[in-house]
Amino acid sequence: MPKTNELSQFERDLLESVRQAKVGEHARVHSPEEIQARRRGRPAGSTAAVHKVPTTIRFDPDVLEGLRATGRGWQTRANDALREWLRVHHG
Repeated sequence: MPKTNELSQFERDLLESVRQAKVGEHARVHSPEEIQARRRGRPAGSTAAVHKVPTTIRFDPDVLEGLRATGRGWQTRANDALREWLRVHHG
C-alpha cells in the first residue's frame, strides 16, 4: 500500500475526537461533589411499575435447557406460562 502525506478521513476524525476530549467538548464534566452525590443504581423512573420478585426455583435439567433454548426472554415467557396455568387451574 503506497504511503501518502494525506490523512485518511478516519485519522482526521480520530484527531478531532481527541481534540474535543481534551477541551471537554460534547461531554459533561462532573465535579467531585457531583460524583460523590450521585446515587448508585438505575435512574428514578427507569424501572417498571410492576416489580418482579427474585426467587429460587428448581427445574429438571431438560426443562431448564428447553426454556433457555427458546432464547432471550425465556424467563418472561416462563412467567407468562405459569400465569396462564394459574388462570386456568385456579382462576
